[in-house]
Amino acid sequence: MLVPREYRTLSEVRSAIGGRMDRVHIDSLFDRLDWFETLHPLCLGDTPLRVFQQTEDACEAWLFLLAPSARRLTALANWYSFAWSPIFLGAPDARQQARQLENIARHLLREQAQINLYPLALPGPLIGAFRRAGWFAVQRPMGGRYLLHVDGRDFATYWAQRPGRLRNQVRRKARQGRYDLSIHDKLTDALWQDYVDVQAHSWKAPEPGLDFLRVLAQRESDAGTLRLGFARLDGRAVATQLWTVEHGTALIHKLAHDSAQDEGSPGTLLSHAMFAHAIDQDRVATIDYGTGDNDYKREWMDERIPLHQIDLFNPRRASSWIPAARTCISALVG
Repeated sequence: MLVPREYRTLSEVRSAIGGRMDRVHIDSLFDRLDWFETLHPLCLGDTPLRVFQQTEDACEAWLFLLAPSARRLTALANWYSFAWSPIFLGAPDARQQARQLENIARHLLREQAQINLYPLALPGPLIGAFRRAGWFAVQRPMGGRYLLHVDGRDFATYWAQRPGRLRNQVRRKARQGRYDLSIHDKLTDALWQDYVDVQAHSWKAPEPGLDFLRVLAQRESDAGTLRLGFARLDGRAVATQLWTVEHGTALIHKLAHDSAQDEGSPGTLLSHAMFAHAIDQDRVATIDYGTGDNDYKREWMDERIPLHQIDLFNPRRASSWIPAARTCISALVG
């Protein structure tokens, strides 16, 4: 059996992989090494890193994991991650991918008692590989992602198909002409301060990852993929949205508005402008609202895809038996 390599720091991973997991080679933001290089130190830096690489011929499989406690691993992901999955380089076919994952799973069986992986959109291949390696696996639905497939529509056609309540709200509020709307693709210190000010006055809890978002926004600004929107009242930012647009997909990362402006709906008006820009100017094929089953997302999007968590237990370790039983019961009762 081929033995996986293990890395404990992302600098070691960078040395091993060079640029093969950078933007020029990887389409998905959440599969790039620079995503993990930002997410781990700025959001999860207190949790030790465990990265596993399985190489076969010229093909590679990578698992980016964390070790929050002894003999337990989790996905290197948090609420900013729309998805987590194994990353494959070198275009291995499905059989080779399965073989590589199974080798890693069998290796982890030697020392780990439990592994929790979330958010997964396509859990089947991963759970199958771990089961074949000897793990006891439980798959549970855990929320979803809301998507819009534009299917060649212009914004006017898309908008005419939105719920009447939403269209009427935008028409009424826009008629008041209270807010100035703008969308920026280059980040400046002044714009970022506006973003922070809106967040500080929003209905949400204080943003725990502002440093992470700042680095993300700057990196995407440099790449030309940032779309940072604002609604302003008398020059002051009262609503903001942070999107990125790349490879025909718009990702809605964050949105917030000043709760004192609820009556004027600046966030809804800004969403109208952001969707129009993405569809008619950026010509995206897909808009992804990220994780979370918020009611407002249904009005803007056409499809919900379920997300899953996989809980893996090592049957050779007695310490995993009770957690496995509890997880099975939880999965049964929903």
